[in-house]
Amino acid sequence: MADSLSSTATSNTTSTSSYLSDRFIHDSWYVAAWDHEIGTDALFARTLLGKPLVFYRTAAGAVVALDDRCCHRAAPLSIGRKEGDCVRCLYHGLKFDATGACVEMPGQERIPPAACVRSYPVVERDRFVWVWMGDPARADASRILDFFWHSHAGWRMKPGYIHYQANYQLVVDNLLDFAHLSYVHPTTLGTPSVAQVRAQVAPIEGGLRITRWALDDDMPPNHRRVARFQGRVERWQIYEWHPPAFMRMDAGSAPAGTGAPEGSIAPESMRFRHTSVQTPETADTTHYFFCQARDFLLDDAAVTEAVHQDVCTAFAEDRTIIEAQQRILRTAPDFRPVASTHDQALTMARHLLRQRLQAEAAQ
Repeated sequence: MADSLSSTATSNTTSTSSYLSDRFIHDSWYVAAWDHEIGTDALFARTLLGKPLVFYRTAAGAVVALDDRCCHRAAPLSIGRKEGDCVRCLYHGLKFDATGACVEMPGQERIPPAACVRSYPVVERDRFVWVWMGDPARADASRILDFFWHSHAGWRMKPGYIHYQANYQLVVDNLLDFAHLSYVHPTTLGTPSVAQVRAQVAPIEGGLRITRWALDDDMPPNHRRVARFQGRVERWQIYEWHPPAFMRMDAGSAPAGTGAPEGSIAPESMRFRHTSVQTPETADTTHYFFCQARDFLLDDAAVTEAVHQDVCTAFAEDRTIIEAQQRILRTAPDFRPVASTHDQALTMARHLLRQRLQAEAAQ
């Protein structure tokens, strides 16, 4: 019914629990920021996969990503100064160009070949700033996932960001098991029936597809607040998950009995495209980028804000319980979960993550 959504692992810290991995997949494109976060004049610092990076824009607007560490005395470049297309360390004045090469070393004419900092491949697409954290020779931009609704004229959204004090895998687990909506989100995303619905999980190229239908159901609170109809609904959540941590979802509510499961979407239906992307900051902290786009009432700014605030409220509810999980897991290094019927997708996702880590370790 819905159109397709497709259009050397190293140890970083001591693991907090055997249930969580402290290793990261490096040969992958990660979201470093929304495009608006990196301005034209300022330096922008963000830690990804345990590595402090500094970002800035050249005069042409291209984003540069460098190690946030001067090669001289390890001072952070992010507290330095942008000079044209270069950045100057404000400890001893070394200046680095967009490739990371030192082009000026005050007090001496000869610049040692080792005077450089690592640069990272960067691509801007769909309002995301993507950075490749692994071997630059493997940085294939065609592998970047499509999030067309971020900038498509037929959709409206407001970008969001949350910082989690938790391992990214706990956030992935949460997103792959929507049974929690009935209990964590009773006033935002959930209805009592959600916990009773069995998701259909299927492998796809490089990831998983999870499908949930709630037929002749109550309209969830967040849909009621922007609905153009009343009454019972046929509600769907069809989403794809790709490692390390990318979720793209087609969701919505249609009037019950109007044929949504068979592909007939009534004009008054509500359709959403949801983005949830997690980029590990450290083994215990996570950057979370999200948005909820819609294809109706496009010119109503109040609806855009209402949809955004509902998602922010729901994710604050998630963060409360996920960060509480993280605190408990620090005290339980040998924890082993007791599986439930709703764990199929997250179990398969953990397997895909292990496969990727093992493949990098073998290279």
